[in-house]
Amino acid sequence: MSSEALSTVLFLLFVAATLGITFWASRQTKTAADYYAGGRSFSGAQNGLAIGGDYMSAASFLGIAGLIALYGYDGFLYSIGFLVAWLVALLLVAELMRNSGKFTMADVLAFRMSPRPVRTAAGVSTITVSIFYLLAQMVGAGALVGLLLGIEGPAAKAWTIVAVGILMIVYVVVGGMKGTTWVQIVKAVLLMGGATLVTLLVLGKYGFNLSSLMGEAAAQSSNPTTYTGGGGRYATEAQGLAGKLDLISLGLALVLGTAGLPHILIRFYTVPTAKDARKSVLWGIGIIGTFYLLTLVLGFGAAALVGSKTIAAQDAAGNTAAPQLAQAIGQAIFGEVGGTILLAIIAAVAFATILAVVAGLTLASSSSFAHDLYAHVFKRGDVTEKEEVLVARISAFVIGAVSIGLGILAQGQNVAFLVALAFAVAASGNLPAILYSLFWKRFNTAGAVAAIYGGLVSALVLVIFSPVVSGKATSLFPDANFAWFPLSNPGLVSIPIGFLAGWIGTKLSKEYNAAKYAEIEVRSLTGVGAEKAAEH
Repeated sequence: MSSEALSTVLFLLFVAATLGITFWASRQTKTAADYYAGGRSFSGAQNGLAIGGDYMSAASFLGIAGLIALYGYDGFLYSIGFLVAWLVALLLVAELMRNSGKFTMADVLAFRMSPRPVRTAAGVSTITVSIFYLLAQMVGAGALVGLLLGIEGPAAKAWTIVAVGILMIVYVVVGGMKGTTWVQIVKAVLLMGGATLVTLLVLGKYGFNLSSLMGEAAAQSSNPTTYTGGGGRYATEAQGLAGKLDLISLGLALVLGTAGLPHILIRFYTVPTAKDARKSVLWGIGIIGTFYLLTLVLGFGAAALVGSKTIAAQDAAGNTAAPQLAQAIGQAIFGEVGGTILLAIIAAVAFATILAVVAGLTLASSSSFAHDLYAHVFKRGDVTEKEEVLVARISAFVIGAVSIGLGILAQGQNVAFLVALAFAVAASGNLPAILYSLFWKRFNTAGAVAAIYGGLVSALVLVIFSPVVSGKATSLFPDANFAWFPLSNPGLVSIPIGFLAGWIGTKLSKEYNAAKYAEIEVRSLTGVGAEKAAEH
């Protein structure tokens, strides 16, 4: 059996199994709490695995491995950034958000403020961030199928993106949070197993000597000096000051972005107690930390055994480095058949990764639309649970369609790079409002709205007028040039704008509710009253 046929069979088996889980979960989903939060029935360990499954996206498995393979040290900065970002989420928001006892980020903000404007802003921001993140997963799906099936040309990859989009819509519409969580748990186990297997095979080939592996990877790269010392992709001599600032901007976005990602924040609401929330994040740290250490070996292994030129020839952004490594190490140790089998396994795992993450993202954005915008803004709370869940399912179709279209447009971009943009938007709009709401007594409605819109709009405007969209051969519109903002990642400018806008908005408004702040402070720190709030 060819690698294309074998990987297709394995992937179809995964899809069949997860669809079975999804339909089983649909029979358990009877209330809004079931759809949005899985009935708050998952243990800390289960939710920790699901968090890992949600967080370790195509950007992690495909994008980071590709960047390390092509650029060495500069690519590993993504692994460091994503890992440190998880610690920020643990220390600043995980337990406090869970103790609020709600379904979405907007619930926390609206508790002590005028609900309609805050929910509108939070809903818009959540959907925007989710679509940015979905974009990256779709691009990864197209690149992966191109490698597996030997498909070339944007049209064939576009149909792949459509197929993945339809699957993710089914997961969310049918299974809700319960189905999505179990899909993510299965995917996390498969991903850790596959990545660990390839890592051990690569290290074994080099006598478990990381130095020998890195030396061989550098020798196979286009520039050994920058490969190990940095400056191959970021802060290069040709980029000058702009390159150095872009590197700082990327670091800020990666480290601060996770605490504002809507599909990660909703995971904290699926556990029954604050203790389980802490436990789930600790499980998540163990899984995520181990995985990002594995990406180092995957990236260097791909550079050493496949070669950066071969990787770039298959996919210029490097998104296929991990599957190519699996095939190369399999052939080197087990022969042609072994390479075929290992490629099929890793490709199926990568597909599972993409499907699980897009399901989580679609659920977060559709939940925000239904719960925040439809139920509380449009209907002013006069809506039944059944009607609200129906709207969530309908919005999943719409958001899925939008992400499919944008994913087709963004083919050729590195998926880790695209996710970094989503992190920047989340850190600019969501994070300032969340931190101010939890920790600043004086914070009010005007400040929350200003923080979200100020950070969100500034990030989007700077991305539109950056080299990401125009002015370069790798831009979304390579033939146009309206890029007046020199940085590829807007975080360095847009994140401070978000915090500053929130501060200015708060100071300009006289609104202040000391009693509400005291209540949310006690609730967020102790969990007292959270379950009661969740019932409403």
